[in-house]
Amino acid sequence: MNLNLTLFGQAISFAIFVWFCMKYVWPPVIAALEERSKKIADGLEAANRASRDLELAQEQATQALKESKAQAAEIIEQANKRANQIIDEAKEQALTEGQRLRTAAQAEIEQDVMRAKEALRSQVSLLAVTGAEKILGAIVDEKAHSELVEKLAAEL
Repeated sequence: MNLNLTLFGQAISFAIFVWFCMKYVWPPVIAALEERSKKIADGLEAANRASRDLELAQEQATQALKESKAQAAEIIEQANKRANQIIDEAKEQALTEGQRLRTAAQAEIEQDVMRAKEALRSQVSLLAVTGAEKILGAIVDEKAHSELVEKLAAEL
């Protein structure tokens, strides 16, 4: 056996083995590696997208919360303004009603004073006629002297 022939046979066997591996073994292995690499890249891209979407969602939630707080503050402010307005309107109505009642009471008092004066005048004129009767000693006819009595009552 010759050493050269053995080396030459082994080289041919190795070359056939390399050709066989390159033809039938390496393409599926490389395809599997490329597919795996693509899946990993897609997974990383999906993770990045999810991270961006999460940040965006958090930002939107924060913005919505700020808007809600602002709306709540505005509603509370409007409610306070409306409450103050209602209180002011009630005060104004109370003052108007008080003024109306005061005016009505003053008018009633003036009417009562006028009635009292009229009653007093009629009583004074009656007393004057009675006093004149006593002084004169005769009966004074009230109907006959009504003009004189009215003049006397008007002076009082």
